[in-house]
Amino acid sequence: MKTVLKKIGVFCAGVALSAMLVLPAAAGELVMGLIPAENNEEMVKQFEPMRAYLESKTGQKVKVFTATDYTGVIEAMRKKRVDIAWFGPLSYYLAEQEAGAEAFAAGIRKGSDSHTYKSIFVVPGNSTIRTIQDLKGKNVAFVDPASTSGGLMPTFMVKKATGMMPQDFFGKFTYAGSHDAAELAVKNKAVDAAADNDITYGKMLKKGLITKETNRVLLESDPLPGSPLVYRKDLPEDLKAKIREAILDAHKDIQVTGYGELSHYVAVTPADYQVIRDMVRELGLKKENILK
Repeated sequence: MKTVLKKIGVFCAGVALSAMLVLPAAAGELVMGLIPAENNEEMVKQFEPMRAYLESKTGQKVKVFTATDYTGVIEAMRKKRVDIAWFGPLSYYLAEQEAGAEAFAAGIRKGSDSHTYKSIFVVPGNSTIRTIQDLKGKNVAFVDPASTSGGLMPTFMVKKATGMMPQDFFGKFTYAGSHDAAELAVKNKAVDAAADNDITYGKMLKKGLITKETNRVLLESDPLPGSPLVYRKDLPEDLKAKIREAILDAHKDIQVTGYGELSHYVAVTPADYQVIRDMVRELGLKKENILK
């Protein structure tokens, strides 16, 4: 699996900084990392209510860190430059291995009673493609090797359906870098198909950035455990408890925000993500296959 190396960009409270300037959090300060599921500035804007709420409840200044790829946030947590982070399930698995991350909460979308979501394959609306097998030799984009719905699960689906890995089955295989970029590649017919998830797809439909006519869902996966909020295991227990309580009770005081339209957060544990560990093992993926 190959992806273009990208320069890490850091946004603290919405202000772009060089990643070289991001130092371990100062005393009395918490840094929250966000993986690049969407445009970085949009991600910072989405999480601002939660950032401000967490700041008020913990009594500590909370800053936001984003990077142009999943690896950047994992590495920042490993170097103790990030204390709390929002990850996808696979990037959480990697952060658990590399940076001592511990899942504690996941968002529930409005109208749902589960934190699960699904990976999807999307094709242009007028495409004649009807199955994964029809994608043999085609130009296909996934999101990132460390993405669950845009990397791990579609790889698992391709291998299960064809017996081959994506890089061997597709004619051209690329990574778009973010979920919205993958959808736009389909809309602009830059690719024959792309992997995404039902959260980003729904959000982009609502915003009018795509339509069901420009981007048709080819198929969807089984449910995946929701993208977790995590903290470093080595944070003081009283601080972890304060963070956890604030997140789980946030809906009582504010309209919670996060990835997708959320009603509230629920408690999760590392055990909820065993399905991710199982897929990694079944595909025989190594760290170097994912952290490209």
